This record gives sequence, structure tokens and C-alpha cells, in this order.
Amino acid sequence: MVDMSNVKLRIENIVASVDLFTELNLEKVIEICPNSKYNPEEFPGIICRFDEPKVALLIFSSGKLVVTGAKSVDDIKRAVNKLIMMLKKIGAKFHREPQIDIQNMVFSGDIGMEFNLDAVALSLPNCEYEPEQFPGVIYRVKEPRAVILLFSSGKIVCSGAKSEDDAWEAVRKLLRELEKYGLIEEEDEEW
Repeated sequence: MVDMSNVKLRIENIVASVDLFTELNLEKVIEICPNSKYNPEEFPGIICRFDEPKVALLIFSSGKLVVTGAKSVDDIKRAVNKLIMMLKKIGAKFHREPQIDIQNMVFSGDIGMEFNLDAVALSLPNCEYEPEQFPGVIYRVKEPRAVILLFSSGKIVCSGAKSEDDAWEAVRKLLRELEKYGLIEEEDEEW
């Protein structure tokens, strides 16, 4: 079994879609949103930036939002609650809790060992490697759905996961495949 104790993952970005279940008058909303931009000819929503938590929100008249730049799910919840408090001040009515759906999480990490990417690309299924175009192997995990970029240094980027558990499971699957094809040494320890 692969030893996961050396593997490190850190959340870099979370993107969520949110439904507030209420229509919004964007002309009113822009007046209460600091650090924001609204040009309906260019884009049909308000682009609003919060410093705390540090996120960007796309706010649409339908009451739907996209929140990006968050480093935790809690950051997303805090940003949505902050916006709701601001919207209540201009008379927006809320009849139910907002629905928050995580669309994508991006993690950076380190597997803690180096790799010969030519050997990885020749052995591993579900991967692409074109070193003239990109210096890493692109490995696709079907379930949970994620894409892992693996670099020769052992550094990784995992994208497309919908949760931290999914990201860890995707990395586990990559490591099992690397072990199966003899690209990393087997460990005696259980993980």
C-alpha cells in the first residue's frame, strides 16, 4: 500500500454557484457593493470583490451568484451571508436558505518524491504528456472526477474535485496506479 503520510494538499481556490431564491435589482445592488463593477452592455451581472473573506462574486438579477477565490467552504458561506445582510438593507426579501453548490476545487500539493515523466506517460492509462507544450503529465481520474497535473518534482495540482475528500481520493488513485506500474516503491506500512 502507498504511504500517504508524505502527501500534502492545500486548497488554492473554490468556485461555487449559489441561488438566493430571490430576484435582485442590480441598479440598487451596485450602490451597496464596494469594490464592484457593473456594465450591463459588457456583462449581465455585477462583479463584486470582498476583502474579508477574500472572494469575488458575480451577482445576477435572477438571484444567482458565482463565488470564486475562496480558500474554504466556510469562506463561501461567510461571503454569501455578508452579501445577504447587505441586500436586506436595500429591501431584498429572503424566504429560504441560499443553496450553495461547490462546482470546482483546486488544490496544490506535493507527493514527496520525484518522477521520470516519460516513464509515467508510457505506463499510466488516462494520461497525456507533451513536454514541448506543458511540463507535466495530465492524469484524468474518472471517479471521483478530477484532473491531476503531475510534475517531475512530485508537485501536483488537482482540479475538478467537488470536495477535499474527492481530491484526496483522486490522489490516492494516482498513487495506486503509479505503484501498480512500478513507478514508485511499495511501502510496508498501512495508510
